[in-house]
Amino acid sequence: MATNTSFQLFSSSKDKPSLGLGFLESSEPQLPPPPPSVEVLSSEPVNLDGLTLLKGRVSTKEVLGLPNSDLVPGIYEGGLKLWEGSLDLVKALRSEIQNGCLSFEGKRVLELGCGHGLPGIFACLESAAEVHFQDFNAEVLRCLTIPNVNANLLEKAKPETVSEVRFFAGDWGEIHQLLPHARESEINLTSSSEHGQASAYDVILMAETIYSISAQRNLYGLIKKCMNQPNGVVYLAGKKHYFGVGGGTRQFLSMLEKEGVMAATLVTEVADGSSNVREVWKLSYK
Repeated sequence: MATNTSFQLFSSSKDKPSLGLGFLESSEPQLPPPPPSVEVLSSEPVNLDGLTLLKGRVSTKEVLGLPNSDLVPGIYEGGLKLWEGSLDLVKALRSEIQNGCLSFEGKRVLELGCGHGLPGIFACLESAAEVHFQDFNAEVLRCLTIPNVNANLLEKAKPETVSEVRFFAGDWGEIHQLLPHARESEINLTSSSEHGQASAYDVILMAETIYSISAQRNLYGLIKKCMNQPNGVVYLAGKKHYFGVGGGTRQFLSMLEKEGVMAATLVTEVADGSSNVREVWKLSYK
């Protein structure tokens, strides 16, 4: 007996044909369009007076999702840009060593507002025992500071003199809570120098950190929580005046002079033809 068997692949729906595969027909939320296709370029190594600089093809938009800018107060503090002051500071530190005014060997070093980290890297290559890098944004440390440190130390550092390096992100008003050699409060000048020696940094480095008047008080307070007494020093590079934001070396040094705790000595002055002169200062306890 003949049987008339027929198979129907699509169901007879008035609206549209349907596959007999329910698990393929479940509704899904519409996905956003994919990002544009791009070529990812590696960092370009550049030799800067003996240091390897990975320029880092990154921007505030790529790293932080912000409009490209040198500064977004309270969110991004300029760490992705290579500022002239960091190069001025490295040159000044080299000159200080050559003149017998500075030695990093066996010292504890802190670089504040490090960005690319060139001054701290220089301290590593000059046999500092510990170098700690601080920046406002953790993304800056991950994208620029750490790659630059690795590029220089793996290539140039002597195995027997490799510094202990650590990285800390946070605001100057709070970061002392994480820094291993910082105190909870500003140092009391009547306390024993032995205590200061045991719990602080020998050298503090900072370039282009004094642009904001509103942040200078926290920065100065952090220095006093971190700086070795009585022999600690700070090397500060910056412009005399930062147009548009109000800070500068003169304004910062005026604050120090009023308090009368530290003395400032001009190390070098850099005039590049513009109206704004760059300077490097050395700060120490009186």
